[in-house]
Amino acid sequence: MKELKTFFDECCKSVDETLDRLVPSSETEPQRLHEAIRWSLFAGGKRFRPALVLAVGQVFEVGEEKLLKTAAAIEMIHTYSLIHDDLPAMDNDDLRRGRATCHKQFDDATAILAGDVLQALAFQAIAEDENLSAETRVKLVSELARAAGTPTGMAAGQQFDLVAEKKVVSIAELERIHHSKTGAMIKISAVAATIIGGASAKEIEAITDYAAKLGLLFQITDDLLDVTQTTEVLGKTAGKDSAAEKATYPALYGLRQAQNLAEKIRAEANESLSGIDRDTRILRELSDFILNRKM
Repeated sequence: MKELKTFFDECCKSVDETLDRLVPSSETEPQRLHEAIRWSLFAGGKRFRPALVLAVGQVFEVGEEKLLKTAAAIEMIHTYSLIHDDLPAMDNDDLRRGRATCHKQFDDATAILAGDVLQALAFQAIAEDENLSAETRVKLVSELARAAGTPTGMAAGQQFDLVAEKKVVSIAELERIHHSKTGAMIKISAVAATIIGGASAKEIEAITDYAAKLGLLFQITDDLLDVTQTTEVLGKTAGKDSAAEKATYPALYGLRQAQNLAEKIRAEANESLSGIDRDTRILRELSDFILNRKM
């Protein structure tokens, strides 16, 4: 795990440097809008999704220069989703990554615009990436749009989540929420690197299955942290899911069974990698990290 920490630290540095180049400075007019974008984008975050892009790229021996703009684009989409997710019309949260959410620090309208800009900049970053062929760029733009906006994508998952509040949901309904809301962006993070790396159909299938399970594992542990950790540790309001009567794994399964499920999904994620004749140790370490994370 020590080597994985070094990997995360190096990823954060590289991705942050790339984001800094792609996003207008806070001195660029309109200053308030660009300050809001940077307030959220550089608030700390684990950069897990970009790290997954780079980790899968490492498995397929892809140079970092071919991965970084795509990794940054995915982080921009993720950050835009957090900005909008925190708005009063959505989850109405005041705290994100240990400080005020975008709409609390600025205002609702500016937060909405900040999210809009980040979404547009994400697609621009990939479309203009001269390290990739035109064919690869088109494929990545298509897959990222699919992950964010189709009926099984991130935005649909947020709608499923909102509709499920204060309702009893089935296991299938809960999985649909989180395969979309959380899983879609984690899956594209892994799949994007296989596209850039020219992976075979068999390898893409294995990585897709791994990433789908990793996304589910991420959400289960996120739900568990919401009920087992403090606001100070999480950097966001603890117990918010329970207070809003959201559909979560601890609420449906109970705490211990949800923990057991997380361990089962981690094992299944790692098993998905068994058919790849490459060094996948870093991906197995990532699933272990997600299972055991504390924040």
